[in-house]
Amino acid sequence: MNLAFISHQACRKHRMGAHHPECPERLHAIQDRLIASGMEMLVTHYDAPAASVEQLAQVHSADYVQAILDAAPRAEDVLVWVDGDTAMNHHSLEAALHAAGAATLGVDLVMSDQHHAAFCCVRPPGHHAGRRNAAGFCLFNNLAVGAAHALGHHGLERIAIIDFDVHHGDGTEEIFRDDERVLFCSSFQHPFYPGSGANSKASNVVNLPLPRLTDGTAFKTAVQTAWLPRIDAFAPQLIMISAGFDGHIEDDMAQFNLRELDYAWITREIHRLAVKHAQERVVSCLEGGYSLSALGRCVSTHIDELIGHA
Repeated sequence: MNLAFISHQACRKHRMGAHHPECPERLHAIQDRLIASGMEMLVTHYDAPAASVEQLAQVHSADYVQAILDAAPRAEDVLVWVDGDTAMNHHSLEAALHAAGAATLGVDLVMSDQHHAAFCCVRPPGHHAGRRNAAGFCLFNNLAVGAAHALGHHGLERIAIIDFDVHHGDGTEEIFRDDERVLFCSSFQHPFYPGSGANSKASNVVNLPLPRLTDGTAFKTAVQTAWLPRIDAFAPQLIMISAGFDGHIEDDMAQFNLRELDYAWITREIHRLAVKHAQERVVSCLEGGYSLSALGRCVSTHIDELIGHA
């Protein structure tokens, strides 16, 4: 089976100002690279549905969901800031609802065995959004909405969430902290935005705070030591990925020195564990990655490894 590629046109219309790094061109760069690399022929495209208020309320407070609904500007030329670096234009609410809905569709597709893996090519990203707050370009926590759907609607008992964005997935950790049905693993540059994660104590959280200039060798050693044995022992029924590629050496958003081969390696390891424990089921959601060329190459590599060639 090929991979489900889930997106929505509204995600290309969300814009937070002329020079904001989290821009629609990110999705164009990914699409262009899939075509150029031939990966376009190996995916099946799906339009993401809009997440319902009830689905959002599984991971966000009802007051917060309503606040975002109320904050959405009605006029085309208005920009509303809901966080110091997170804004909404006329299309942002629609984009955010479909971004969260993409994760639920991804879960449905892999749990029904229509596809073994799904990639949600959506924006705004999600992993900084907490129960009651927007942050770090994120409005709703897309992956968390999908994970809650997998737990509640599909009755899963063990989900592993792997977050290899260069920034700590603080929103996701807050939502699932101490929920023993979820194993949350986050790697990130530290000290760095959002300044959290290094001292997490929850038993279901395995954080990897890594210093600036971390390269592929150091990243692999940390993952092999701290993550892979825990994931293997946890035996997840589904693996979900917060796929951030802003740790690439060409991305000036942070100071990691990772390359495409490093993202290929971590994706391959995740896929191997999914084959072993989760009937190969993986749902990946786009998070960071702001160097357009590097982002396109990394996502293409990531999808290639998720498809698997064994």
